[in-house]
Amino acid sequence: MFALLIYSAFLWLAKLIDSKENVNEVHSAIASGGLVLMIIIFTGLVIMICIQNLIRKKHEAAERERIRAMEGNKAKSRFLFNMSHDIRTPMNAIIGYTGLALKEPASPELHNYLVKIDRSNRHLLTLINDILEMSRIENGKMEIECIPADICGIFEDIYELFEEQMKQKKLGFQVDASGIKNRYVWCDVKNPNRVILNLLSNAYKFTPEEGKILVSVFEKDNNDADYGVYEIRVCGNGIGMSEEFAAKMFSPFERERTSTVSGIEGTGLGLSITKSIIDLMNGTIEVITSPGKGTEIVLLLTFRLADEKDLESCDSDKDTADEEIQLTDKRVLLVEDNAINMEIVNLILTQAGVTVDTAENGKAAIEKISASEAGFYDAVLMDVQMPVMDGYTATKKIRELENKELSRITIIAMTANAFKEDEDEALKAGMQAHVAKPIDVDILLETLTNVLTKHR
Repeated sequence: MFALLIYSAFLWLAKLIDSKENVNEVHSAIASGGLVLMIIIFTGLVIMICIQNLIRKKHEAAERERIRAMEGNKAKSRFLFNMSHDIRTPMNAIIGYTGLALKEPASPELHNYLVKIDRSNRHLLTLINDILEMSRIENGKMEIECIPADICGIFEDIYELFEEQMKQKKLGFQVDASGIKNRYVWCDVKNPNRVILNLLSNAYKFTPEEGKILVSVFEKDNNDADYGVYEIRVCGNGIGMSEEFAAKMFSPFERERTSTVSGIEGTGLGLSITKSIIDLMNGTIEVITSPGKGTEIVLLLTFRLADEKDLESCDSDKDTADEEIQLTDKRVLLVEDNAINMEIVNLILTQAGVTVDTAENGKAAIEKISASEAGFYDAVLMDVQMPVMDGYTATKKIRELENKELSRITIIAMTANAFKEDEDEALKAGMQAHVAKPIDVDILLETLTNVLTKHR
């Protein structure tokens, strides 16, 4: 537009000169034209400055929005982190005491109540874990860690895990891995596992009694000899989904709002987490469904091929001695500021034959270790968030003790901070392992046994 104005001004000036009027008129016209040109240039500059200001303001507004969004995400992450810790701490007591009560003699009615309480506790923990996992995914904190794995073994484990509950619901259940040509691959085992478990859990929930659920895996032809392409199908002849819901089923917190499924529990996060994991693995997911005709989920995943030697090498790194350490002659220092949590873990360890000494914070733990003889304590179970001195600081100071025998004592983080980055932080601080609260008795004793075996 600015160029058009200049062109019009010069065209007007040219016409005046061609009219062959007297020189004064021409000079006057030139002067007038120059004035017009100056006005046009000035106007153009003003317009350009206004446009630049508008663009700058838009950029500044966008930057402010970006900063606000980042601060909002940080605030949400901090809230979820604190929520995780604050909820897991009382849940540790609820799950812990319920587990201990289940081991005591009780009437059939009381035992039934305890079983239902325990089941509800674990369902609540699953819901909390889903919310926290979704937050980690949104913040880009989920990572892929590939190890050699046996795909056939993964599907065999999945079958064993679901076989009994499928029988209880009278569902026909089959896992077919006969289409696999290369069974050894490099993958992050927990992620394919979680995806298939999520899909199978949904198939189980939405397939009525006497229905059928089939899981099949087929290795497709691939030109790259170093990689295998695997098509995984999870099919159930359940209630199916509407076209409208299928289009948004991977969005967080989405659930189909029909009377048929209104009684089925869940956060609506399982499929969203599944989709995020598949995206992270550079795979694809397709949904084939319609109301009343069931649902089939088709996954396409590509893995770098491994061989049996890779798997054996990995297993040998993880394997400890064939003989398991007996815990009955072990002494553990339990460092915990919460009296209820201290009592629960004390009871768990005592029932396993472990001798337990306690300290209420990191400073007290250092004092007890420093005053002990080398080998008096076999391990330390260290909470992380404590008054006076936290677990990370206490661990670092223990590693700095002049007595090298004492400084090398086995330390296991036992904390409600349950994210992968919390486990990494524990290892970075000098701990040998990490056990998340609420405490799972089997995981606690297994971790303690493995760490003591490895570091004896």
